[in-house]
Amino acid sequence: MTIAQLDAVETLRTDREGLWQALMELASLGATPKGGVNRQALTELDRQARDLFIRWCRDEGLSIRVDAIGNIFARRPGRDPNSPVVMTGSHIDTQPTGGKFDGCYGVLAGLEVIRTLNRHGVQTEAPVEVVVWTNEEGCRFPPCMMGSGVFTGQLSLDEMLAQVDDDGVRVDEALGAIGYRGDDRVDHGAIKAFFEAHIEQGPILEDTGNTVGVVIGALGQKWFDLRLTGQEAHAGPTPMDLRRDAMLGAAEITQAVNRIANAHQPHGRGTVGSLQLHPGSRNVIPGEVRMTIDLRHLDPGTLARMTDELRRVVDETSRRHGLDAELTPTADFAPERFADGCVEAVRHAAERLGCSHLEVVSGAGHDAIFLGRVAPAGMIFVPCENGISHNESENATPEDLHDGCNVLLHAMLEQAVVVSSEEE
Repeated sequence: MTIAQLDAVETLRTDREGLWQALMELASLGATPKGGVNRQALTELDRQARDLFIRWCRDEGLSIRVDAIGNIFARRPGRDPNSPVVMTGSHIDTQPTGGKFDGCYGVLAGLEVIRTLNRHGVQTEAPVEVVVWTNEEGCRFPPCMMGSGVFTGQLSLDEMLAQVDDDGVRVDEALGAIGYRGDDRVDHGAIKAFFEAHIEQGPILEDTGNTVGVVIGALGQKWFDLRLTGQEAHAGPTPMDLRRDAMLGAAEITQAVNRIANAHQPHGRGTVGSLQLHPGSRNVIPGEVRMTIDLRHLDPGTLARMTDELRRVVDETSRRHGLDAELTPTADFAPERFADGCVEAVRHAAERLGCSHLEVVSGAGHDAIFLGRVAPAGMIFVPCENGISHNESENATPEDLHDGCNVLLHAMLEQAVVVSSEEE
């Protein structure tokens, strides 16, 4: 390439208004009265959203394929058809009371990257692909991240096709009903890099005044169900020192969960999200408590130590209060550190574009986590108002979304390698 061509590529920017208009048009499919979106996986509204995405992709001259779990792949060819693909994308299904940006931003930012390359006649060595992953949310059909899980071999295709919703509808039936059970085989093949742009779903970027989150990895998660059994008894006649109060034990363990997480910062997380008391009467000492515990950390060794400390606390607390304790693991997701090359590509892009940026970790699950187990992967976060997501009030500014999309463009170009441009 000439110096003029290189300069033209360096000055490439995506179309802010075009990205915003696409997001708003997609959000109209399943729009709720409170300004959110209810477009659950493999519904008629999901079909309409998929059809719209494919129409937009065909307008850009992209080839389309759909695999057996319904993932959609839209490819822009590179000069070398045998080169591993540079991929981006996310999901367009939502929670029942979801927002306009979760997942959808990652898909439409990828499409805007391709529109930008087409507008400026930029040719890349590697092909570039935008993907829509099936059923990331998992609210209609468990589990979450279904499409990317099957694609990467983390989940069984046959088992996922057999999953049912609350009405007894199977995934394979729902895919057939909307016309998206594809005949392309599920095979991740050779991927040079995968990038996922996403709203942060947390408050850190907004709190620190940064525009771009350079995501270095995702927290590992260990989930538990805990049942504490004591003795229900009358609240009046039973002296304090003779009680076997399951709620007292639960309260101490809840404090300990938070203490454990605070002792392992900056990445430690600890949450008790659910408590059920029995018998649940105001003048009866609780004889049983069922509770959930969620521990998270980026470092696997630290997460293991946090788990060991939790077990010790549960044993000591139950013994001290005369309780029986049953701690049952329910989920175990290993921490994921994203590939150095992808992280650096995001960082370099943010620096070149003059975007204020911060190194962050993802506390939530994303398709990029599964992709990172079979290929180099990275993520780009942009702020969302008050850190609110999975909510109809979810909001992000056009400016922040545009900056994140530009970072995605230049991170992908670094991996895809520009070989020519019409602009001189």
